[in-house]
Amino acid sequence: MDYILNFLRPVLRYNYNHPKFTVTWAILISIVAVFFATRLQVDTDIANLLPSTHPSVVALETLQERVGGETEMQVVIHSPSFEDNLRFAEAIIPRSMELTDPRNGLPFFSRYEFIKEVDILKDYALYLATDAELDELIWFLEDEIEDAKLEANPFFVDFEDDWDDDEEDESRGRAFEDLYSELIPDRYPISPDSTSMLLRFIPTGSRSDLSFLRSLFREYDALIAEMNPAGFNPEMQVMAGGRLKRHLMEIDSIMDDVINSFSTGIGSVLLMVLIYFFWKTFINYKRGPESERRKGFFSHVKRAPVPVALIGVPLIISLLVTFGITALVLESLNTMTSVLFVILFGLGIDYGIHFYARYLEKRTSGESVVEALESTYASSGRAIMTSAITTAIALFVLIYADFRGFSEFGFISGLGIVLAYLSMMYLLPAFIVLFERFNWILINSNTAPEPIVRKAPKRYPFARTTVAVGAIIIIFVLFNTEKLNFEYNFSELEPAFPEFEAFRELSREAEGSSSERRNPAYVVADSYEDVDLILSALRNLRAESGEETLILEFEALQERFPINEQAEQHKLSRLAEVRELLNDPFLRDQQDEGLDRLRRAAQATEPLDFALLPDFLTQRFVTRDGEIGQFVMIYPNVSLGDGRNSIAFKQEIGQIEVADGRVFTSASTSLVAASMLMLMTDESFIMVTATFLMIMLMMYFSFRSFRWTLISMLPLVVGLSWLFFVMIIFGLSFNFYNLVTLPAILGIGNDNGVHLASRYREEGPKSMWNVLSSTGQHISIGSFTTMLGFAGLLFTMHPGLYSIGLLAVIGIGLTLLAALTFLPALIQVMEDRNWITFD
Repeated sequence: MDYILNFLRPVLRYNYNHPKFTVTWAILISIVAVFFATRLQVDTDIANLLPSTHPSVVALETLQERVGGETEMQVVIHSPSFEDNLRFAEAIIPRSMELTDPRNGLPFFSRYEFIKEVDILKDYALYLATDAELDELIWFLEDEIEDAKLEANPFFVDFEDDWDDDEEDESRGRAFEDLYSELIPDRYPISPDSTSMLLRFIPTGSRSDLSFLRSLFREYDALIAEMNPAGFNPEMQVMAGGRLKRHLMEIDSIMDDVINSFSTGIGSVLLMVLIYFFWKTFINYKRGPESERRKGFFSHVKRAPVPVALIGVPLIISLLVTFGITALVLESLNTMTSVLFVILFGLGIDYGIHFYARYLEKRTSGESVVEALESTYASSGRAIMTSAITTAIALFVLIYADFRGFSEFGFISGLGIVLAYLSMMYLLPAFIVLFERFNWILINSNTAPEPIVRKAPKRYPFARTTVAVGAIIIIFVLFNTEKLNFEYNFSELEPAFPEFEAFRELSREAEGSSSERRNPAYVVADSYEDVDLILSALRNLRAESGEETLILEFEALQERFPINEQAEQHKLSRLAEVRELLNDPFLRDQQDEGLDRLRRAAQATEPLDFALLPDFLTQRFVTRDGEIGQFVMIYPNVSLGDGRNSIAFKQEIGQIEVADGRVFTSASTSLVAASMLMLMTDESFIMVTATFLMIMLMMYFSFRSFRWTLISMLPLVVGLSWLFFVMIIFGLSFNFYNLVTLPAILGIGNDNGVHLASRYREEGPKSMWNVLSSTGQHISIGSFTTMLGFAGLLFTMHPGLYSIGLLAVIGIGLTLLAALTFLPALIQVMEDRNWITFD
């Protein structure tokens, strides 16, 4: 460390000898950085948190290229009258299609979906049934015929009450009813009670174009108001929304959270800095000779903002450069890194606090500006550099993670720490020189022989008790690590939007899709032959898994719609079997609504032209280019909102090996989320371990002593164990968001031990109490400012961001508590036994 400090000393001297030039260039560089930093946007797509080469990401990109991924805007119309809802729908659809973006005059929508043409399907419903569904139907009809024969026999007596057979027959009958309802839905997208109606519009713009989305919903809300729904029905409610609007809400919510955390966090940090240095400079000024006290209390009040500007401006310059570089390298922020500006502000200001506080002590002791800067650089420079380098390296370790939530967090925060350190060590002195020239810093030399007044006893009180309590907590954690939990439920980590929930409440029953068939995974093939192989592999996979399978069902177009002449003839022959059964004398004359539907649905004797099928039925089987798709859809039988279910579903169907040995990768956003969770949980232990080892290595490199390395790291280890204790007691969990704070706490929490150990080693034996009265103040203010930076997240709406702030505030606070209590107490116990040497 000394070599690096001496190597960079000429930079320090140049900057305080040419302060105007240095400050001017720093401001110009920050202006250029602002130009790039303002281009940063927040990307909430979880697929972008995985490496672009990850199989799940590659599969999802292939799916989107071939199949597409349009996000629709939905409009729900709700009133007690179906006729009034229909009149409003027919009135607003043409107005919607004419609606244009005032920014460029282009239409907002490319097409819409409303009325479903179902007449042709009533004649071809069974033509679109799969072989398995036709098998079930044929068995059902055969059983019906057998039952009818037995009932027609006057000598038949049912001696067996076979409930299982009855239940099986009913199940098969319901299966056809469900199939018929799915293939031939209501003509209009309405709820079962006909009170809610749903319209779908496909936007012309991208969901990533936030300006487009804001303009779209602003103009559409104005259109709804202009249409006056109450004029159609006094109780009518009309809302535009859906997933597209929720996406916009989430982005806006995060941006609001960033602004709120920025104002709350940075405001609190600056207020603390102002109060601390006002108190420190005023006390130091009053300690000096009375003959030199030319300034009164009001002069101190006027200069109270000076330390804020003195430390804050260089720090902001470093952060602007940090995010300017981020814009060039990463181009965007993710949800985790979106709040790093305020976090880095709280982190980076620590170095300025340590440097400026020690500088004031040196100036108060009678040193000139240059002498105070040089001696501060020499005395505190090592501890500040050690602290900054260990924190930066601890964060830079995350860059090597494949999970981009870790790697991008590590890159930005590590870079921010390095630039904040350089700014505070080499740019801050230039500002100090300028402020001294204008006499904005009040200094009154204190000629007392002892710069530190010893008001307290030398011994640390209750040392043994403090060590014992701390050790008991550590032992408790070691025996209860299994109680540390991870939150897998994504819904618990997403913000709740009342407007979106209100929309879902109205639209849920009118959406028209089965609640059981959601979140399908897609397997994209290169040919129809490959699709057949994939279907066969899935059948075998489900059979092998048995009752433990998470596969509800799977489907491909060629299972429902014949794609060649051979398949067409096979399907027509199966329909002939059904017609033959329906013409059986024992069923032919039965008057039953279900049988009547079957008779009409089985009439097809000629192949059906695919072009005649309605769009609502074919759209999930057609590619972006309008061609018949070559892919398989796999539906889960569990909710994938729980990450554990997503992981289990991915483990079952993520890789499909077909008969010829080839492997196909399934794709969906839920599978990407599962991959992300698996990667993150796998890498978290590695990242935390690597971070800890790097910190230990840097400590050893700085102190050149294994003993002092352990002493300096004690607050970190003890504070981290106390954090786990609090999590166990209060039921706090790690999650997808806050897990990234663990390596950050390691890097940040180590600062306190570094500064205390360095100063204690410098002062010598029996000096810890005096060290606490000086350096203890500095690390307390430094930790508090860092905690306040994170505390801004406690006022956010986003549960994930809130959890980052909560875990960081508790973790950093407990490492500080360990530094101020456990470390001094342990040193006191060790001094009593002569276990500490200062070699």
